[in-house]
Amino acid sequence: MVTVEEKGKETQIATKAPVQLPTLGTVAGLGGEWDGDEVFFGFQSLTVPPSIYRVDLKNQKYEPAIWQQVKADIDFSKYELEQVRYPSKDGTMVSMFLASKKGIKKDGTNPTLLWAYGGFNISITPTFNATRFLFLEQGGLMAIPNLRGGGEYGEQWHQDGMLGKKQNVFDDFIGAAEWLIKEKYTSPKHLVIQGGSNGGLLMGAALTQRPELFRAVVCQVPLLDMVRYHRFLIARLWIPEYGSADDPEQFKWLYGYSPYHRVKDGTSYPAVLIATAESDTRVDPLHARKMAARLQAATSSDQPILVRIEGKAGHGAGKPRGKVLDELTDSWSFVFWQLGLKM
Repeated sequence: MVTVEEKGKETQIATKAPVQLPTLGTVAGLGGEWDGDEVFFGFQSLTVPPSIYRVDLKNQKYEPAIWQQVKADIDFSKYELEQVRYPSKDGTMVSMFLASKKGIKKDGTNPTLLWAYGGFNISITPTFNATRFLFLEQGGLMAIPNLRGGGEYGEQWHQDGMLGKKQNVFDDFIGAAEWLIKEKYTSPKHLVIQGGSNGGLLMGAALTQRPELFRAVVCQVPLLDMVRYHRFLIARLWIPEYGSADDPEQFKWLYGYSPYHRVKDGTSYPAVLIATAESDTRVDPLHARKMAARLQAATSSDQPILVRIEGKAGHGAGKPRGKVLDELTDSWSFVFWQLGLKM
């Protein structure tokens, strides 16, 4: 604090100083009394469980200390998180978070899970998920890029990945895979991709546009028929994001990338797990069913094309713990199976 004299009255003014966070991560919530000497904020990351930190304003170093933290039986000191940048197809630089055990070797053999969303102005920042440590402790690399269509870099970043520019999102994601391979983090036979909902659309586009890049694909509650998507359930509400095939001009770009319509007979597709729920009121499970059938009929490889349909469940929110555990067990078992890892 610094002391100044204002009209004969002593006033306390806080100096500006950065607060050093424990690592790259997500800050959520900031609180304190207007005349108090402490501030609290929430923080979490890929390698830090949800925590509340306290900053003592009387100490001018402004060093945050853990006030409360979710307990987890994990030695977080073994893991690290970094942020890198890579070029997309059009030269746009895209950021990506990488989490792994410390000392990972760039020899092209690291089992890698590339997860992304890329849409609806949603910012993807590092958050904690304990189940990912099943993968990280086996030497896995978790990669999460900040694709266009999201909100990480403002509204223009969002608009550059929607409507007629949706292909930018797919190019950004494919660029992430190519960069990870080029930089020897992994190779196609060690690379699995995963995404759900709008991210499921992304998985379908990546699968049909560049099937040779991936060992396996986990595609969850996806949109896949983009020509007819708006005719089912509440999907017409997403026309401002995707467009509508009822418009002749918009039909061109939707048909141009629609995953269901891009499946080609005789193509060697990687292993695929498509997951949906029979009571999904957001994305109709017809997308998953018809895509699985189309891939099974078209593929020339001996890799499995599987569809998982959850009974008495929806898009994901509010799912009971038992069903969540069943789904996680199935999806991680598929990933481990395809990458030759042990549970």
